[in-house]
Amino acid sequence: MKIAIFGGGGFIGSTIADRLLKDGHALRIFERPRVEPYRQFSDEEEVEWLTGDLMSVHDVSVAIDGVDVVLHLVSTTLPKSSNDDMVYDVESNLVATLQLLNAMVAKQVRKIVFISSGGTVYGNPAYLPIDENHPTEPGVSYGITKLAIEKYLLLFQHLHGIKANILRVANPFGERQRVETAQGAVTVFLSKAIRNQPLEIWGDGTVTRDYLYISDVAEAFARAVDYEGAKSVFNISSGVGTSLNELIGLLERVLGRKVVRHYLPGRPFDVPVSVLDNSLARQELGWEPKVKLEEGIVRTAAWMRKVLNK
Repeated sequence: MKIAIFGGGGFIGSTIADRLLKDGHALRIFERPRVEPYRQFSDEEEVEWLTGDLMSVHDVSVAIDGVDVVLHLVSTTLPKSSNDDMVYDVESNLVATLQLLNAMVAKQVRKIVFISSGGTVYGNPAYLPIDENHPTEPGVSYGITKLAIEKYLLLFQHLHGIKANILRVANPFGERQRVETAQGAVTVFLSKAIRNQPLEIWGDGTVTRDYLYISDVAEAFARAVDYEGAKSVFNISSGVGTSLNELIGLLERVLGRKVVRHYLPGRPFDVPVSVLDNSLARQELGWEPKVKLEEGIVRTAAWMRKVLNK
């Protein structure tokens, strides 16, 4: 198949792209201007690298011309800062996605796979683990926008027959994750620990999340590309909760030494516990997480040492 990947040069997108190339798909990767390819592609790999503006109808129409499937991995905001400019969040994410969907109708592209947020669309859990039928009460604009995009995807599926697969991904981590965005506890903590810097923990360290290694995320998207079943929304997660204190304990075991911890006041937007039920993805996509948290930390630490020359 020919697949357009919006955001295919980033942490998650590049890993998904590499996984799809193994299946022999032809890729058209769409990125922001001045974003260079994340690696050199071989002559056997069919990859077109385009840059442009997701808000440009022209740029998006060119990117999806002649493709079979669209992967939408772009977000211009982060959960922790999305409330600072909600209008920008809506304009640059929701409106841009509607323009993409209109272009798909015009170009007769029949399928889209969208990365949603398992960490924010649900809000404070009413029960654990959280399944796809759990109430959705996001506490940040980022989650509200993701949820609104989901609803429009399902509306276009109903109105125009565009198959929508929505993957609510938990907390991904691994190689190529950008430390400077301060998103992703595993990567941020690892980078500080390797450089012998103290770790800052918001709250008492009991905040619990569902961490998923990036290769497992990529495998879920590869399965979703091929999925022809009736379901649309899937939790993609490890299904295992790990507190920040437990996470730091694993980091210390992998690094073979203690790290300095600085505990700070908790943040109001941090949900105390978020663990997702991944049984629907197991059943429908034939997918399951393969890489345990500690093994993923080992792999990420090896990559980070190379990046940091440590």
